[in-house]
Amino acid sequence: MTANQSDLTAVENLHSSYTQIKKEISKVIIGQDRVVDQLLITMLSSGHCLLVGVPGLAKTLLISTLARVLDLNFNRIQFTPDLMPSDITGTEIIEEDHATGKRDFRFVRGPIFANIVLADEINRTPPKTQAALLQAMQEHEVTAAGDTYTLDEPFFVLATQNPIEQEGTYPLPEAQLDRFMFNILVDYPSADEERSIVKSTTSEQEVQLKKVLSPAEIVGYQQLVRRVPVSDHLVEYAVDLVRASRPLETTAPDFVKNWVNWGAGPRASQYLILAAKTRAILDGRPTPGPEDVREAAYPVLRHRIITSFSAEADGVDAMEIIRRLLETIKEKS
Repeated sequence: MTANQSDLTAVENLHSSYTQIKKEISKVIIGQDRVVDQLLITMLSSGHCLLVGVPGLAKTLLISTLARVLDLNFNRIQFTPDLMPSDITGTEIIEEDHATGKRDFRFVRGPIFANIVLADEINRTPPKTQAALLQAMQEHEVTAAGDTYTLDEPFFVLATQNPIEQEGTYPLPEAQLDRFMFNILVDYPSADEERSIVKSTTSEQEVQLKKVLSPAEIVGYQQLVRRVPVSDHLVEYAVDLVRASRPLETTAPDFVKNWVNWGAGPRASQYLILAAKTRAILDGRPTPGPEDVREAAYPVLRHRIITSFSAEADGVDAMEIIRRLLETIKEKS
C-alpha cells in the first residue's frame, strides 16, 4: 500500500470514528453539534480554543465527556484572582530520604500535565498566571527551577470566558487571544433540547460511554491533517480573506476601513487552512474546498478583528464584519 493509499484509508477510518464520537457524546450532551465539531477540529489541528458562553451550559460536562470518549486525561483549573503560576505548572517541594537523612527537591506536577486542560474563567486571574498557561500552550512544555518538562501529547487547552460578569476581570490582550485557534460561542439550547436536558438530568439514567480513539491515534490523525493536500487557489482565498480584514491594506473594503481598528494576522490564515483540512477529512473528503474555509472563518476571525468606535456607534460587531467579508471576498477559480 502506498503512502497516499494509506492516508486515504486513514481518512475513511477517521470519518467512521468521528460518527462514533458524535454518537457517544450525544448520550450525555443534547444538542451543541456545532460546538462538538469545532472542538474536534481544533484538537485534530493541534490548536487550542476559547469557549464563550454564560454559566450553566454544560461546558465542563461537554469537555469531560469528550475526554472520556477519547480516553484522554482531563483536568479542570478554576481561575481565580489569587491563582499563582505554580498552581498551574507545579512546584518544587523538599523531600527527605528517611534511609540517608538527605534532603532533596522534588518537582510535583501541576494540573497542566493532562491531555485536555479546561481553564475555567481565564479572565479572572492576573496576567502573570495567564502567561504561565499561554507559555505551556505555545511550547507544550513547562520550565521549573531550570528544568524543562515536556507535556504529554495530545495537549489541548480550552479556556472559558463568561461574557456577562466583567467586574474584577483581567481581559486577555489581543496578542494572547491570537494564541487560540478558535473562539467558540456556546449558545442556549432550543426549547426541545432544553426539555430533553431536563428530563435526562433529573432521572436515574446512568450512561455508559465507549472509548472511540486512543491518545496515540489522535496524534496520528494530527499528523495526517498536516499531510492533507490543499490547492494553491484555496490558500490564496484564505490569505485574501484575512488580508481584507486589515484596514491599512489598500485592497481592504470600505466597511473594514470604517469599522476595524486592527485586523487578523498571518496566524489566522494558517488556522483557516488547518481547520479546512480537518473539516474535510472528518467529513470523509481527501481535500478541502472553499466552503470549509468559509465555515472556519467565524471561529477563527471573531476574536482577531478589533472593531472601532464607529462600528460600536453603528451597532456593528465582528460577526457582522466577517459576514460582509465572506460576501465581498470571492475565491479565484
